[in-house]
Amino acid sequence: MANTKVLYQHGTLALLVPGLLDGTASIKDIMKHGDTGIGTGQGLDGELIFLNGIPYQINSKGKVQIVKDDFSVPFASAHFADFNFLNSPKNIKDQDLYKQVLKQSGLNNTFFAFLLKGTFKKIQTRAVEKSQKPYQTLLQTAKKQSVFSGQDIKGTLLSYYAPDLFNGVAVGGFHSHFLSDNKDFGGHVLNFELAEGELSLQVFDSLDQHLPIDNEDF
Repeated sequence: MANTKVLYQHGTLALLVPGLLDGTASIKDIMKHGDTGIGTGQGLDGELIFLNGIPYQINSKGKVQIVKDDFSVPFASAHFADFNFLNSPKNIKDQDLYKQVLKQSGLNNTFFAFLLKGTFKKIQTRAVEKSQKPYQTLLQTAKKQSVFSGQDIKGTLLSYYAPDLFNGVAVGGFHSHFLSDNKDFGGHVLNFELAEGELSLQVFDSLDQHLPIDNEDF
């Protein structure tokens, strides 16, 4: 039986910063550890979101596609979904919702994930263009990104929270990805304004941190 209290993470945010962007694990490997998650491809090839055991990529052109088992990633988070209903937010912007989640849950010092399904008045996402070796730094590579804007769009937002203490291992605070119900819009979330939705929460008591020790550059 799957352990739903464990958050699995391959790679770290810190290794991406200097440009260690090699794919060091396959989607098949990652999804042995969860049916839900987020990540990015080799060379920051777009944004990934895993929902119901299906790995979707939103590339720099905005195209949504299911990736194959051998698609490789430098960084990804995954877990087996066991979300519990928290509340039904309405007419709220991203930062206010994040504050509300922390206040209501009281989970400032542990890892957790939330799933927000609903209708978004506005949402802005991004996806980075795939780069090739020799890789530049994360900051330089991320300049080659596309920004997408949606209005009155239904979809699912998946967000992972990491305590500030773990910034560098993960993204301190909230790290959110989105996929529309029509599977035609998504990416790394920059901001949003929710019309209405259902928010559920899952708390982790363990972080399973996997490092790419077989990668020479690492």
